[in-house]
Amino acid sequence: VAVALAVLLPVACARRSQDLHCGACRALVDELEWEIAQVDPRKTIQMGSFRINPDGSQSVVEVPYARSEAHLTELLERVCEKMKDYGEKVDPATHRKSYVRVISHDGTKMDLSGVKIDGDVASSLKFACESIAEEYEDELIEFLSHEADNVKDRLCSKRTDLCDHALHLPHDEL
Repeated sequence: VAVALAVLLPVACARRSQDLHCGACRALVDELEWEIAQVDPRKTIQMGSFRINPDGSQSVVEVPYARSEAHLTELLERVCEKMKDYGEKVDPATHRKSYVRVISHDGTKMDLSGVKIDGDVASSLKFACESIAEEYEDELIEFLSHEADNVKDRLCSKRTDLCDHALHLPHDEL
């Protein structure tokens, strides 16, 4: 029995860690994309140099605020707080853990059957989210500064290998 535990325990812990980091990455991207979508598309920010050129002109351009580096950096500083709105769901067949929103953005009722909601799950997810946001900040800004398809798969699976087991996961929409 002790030998079986010694062999299986590290595998179970590694899978839990991978499930957690994959889930945190996917939730992070979902939350960032939702926040970006909430910004008025007409809102702009001035970018460039505020120095005056010898001819009296300035090299300032207005760009959409929603996908600007300033906006994305601001979002990355606070987005992991949203992990408190997530719970843990275990697939009965594979025993893999995934993380689902337990509070909808628009107040609609959600199916929470089989979802574990507790502070330990939320704090683990928040910690994983913060470490991913810090470690992959440049990649997140790169992917999200342009409207791109499948950012979750491209970032969480292909670029970072956080979800190398999850390429077959269905896309969940918020």
